[in-house]
Amino acid sequence: MQVWRLMKKFGTPLPNETMDSFDKTRVAFKGPLTTVVGKGFRSINVALRQQYDLYANVRPAKSWEGVKTRYDAVDIVIVRENTEGLYAGLEHYLTPKKDIAESLAVVTRAASERIIDYAFKYARDNKRKRVTACHKANILKYTQGLFLDIAREIAPRYPDIEFDEKIIDAACMHMVMNPQQFDVVVCTNMFGDILSDLTAGLVGGLGLIPGANIGADAALFEAVHGSAPDIVGKNIANPTAVIMAGAMMLSHLGELEASARVVAAVQKSY
Repeated sequence: MQVWRLMKKFGTPLPNETMDSFDKTRVAFKGPLTTVVGKGFRSINVALRQQYDLYANVRPAKSWEGVKTRYDAVDIVIVRENTEGLYAGLEHYLTPKKDIAESLAVVTRAASERIIDYAFKYARDNKRKRVTACHKANILKYTQGLFLDIAREIAPRYPDIEFDEKIIDAACMHMVMNPQQFDVVVCTNMFGDILSDLTAGLVGGLGLIPGANIGADAALFEAVHGSAPDIVGKNIANPTAVIMAGAMMLSHLGELEASARVVAAVQKSY
C-alpha cells in the first residue's frame, strides 16, 4: 500500500498491524518508499532504526560481471552507525520567524564502540582484510574525534584485520580514483549515508545495492533506493536491489543455501 494511502487510512505510515508483525518476528523486509523533502512525516527508515535500535547499516557494493562501469573488481562494504549523529532528530528553529535552524550531532562512546566493533567482526566473519574508519576529526574534534579515538582503541583487538583511517573528503577522492583499496569502511551516520551512495555509483547505481539494518535482536532488509515514481508504468525498474536484499535476509536467517541460490540466479541474469 502506498505511504500516503496508509496516512489517509491510519494517520501514520507505520500502523499497528505493521509494528505488531515486526515485534513478533523481529525481521522485516521493506520495499522502497518516498520520504517527502522538507515537510510531511519523518523518514520511516529513521523511525524503525531508532525504535528497534537497528544500529548497524550494512551496504555492500560489488562489481557485477556484465554491468559496464568505470572500474572492475570493486568490493566495498559500508558499515554505518545508524541511530545517532546528525540524524538523531535533534533539530529546531532558533527564532520565531524560523529563519535560523539548528541541528545537533550526537556521538556517544557506547554507539561508536558497538558499530566499530561490529565492523571488525563483520570483516573477520566474512574473511575481509581491512577496516577503514572515515571521519572529520581534523575539524569536528569532539564528535568525530571521539569516534576516531574509539576506532584506534578497538583496532588492536583484531590483529588479523588491517586498520587505517581517512578523512572523509579525502576518502571520497580516493574512492573515485582507486576504489579497490577499500574493503570494509566504518563511519558515523551521515558520512555513511553519503559514502554508500558513492560506492553504489562505482558499481552501476542504486538499482543494484541492497541494505541491512541490524540490531541486537531485530533486523530490517531493504533496497537502498527510493520509490522512483517518475518511472511508474515504463517497465524499466530494476528489481535487483530488492532481490539482493532478500538474499541478505535469507543469510541473516541462516538460510545460506537459499541465499546463495538467489545470488547465483541474479548474477546469471546479467
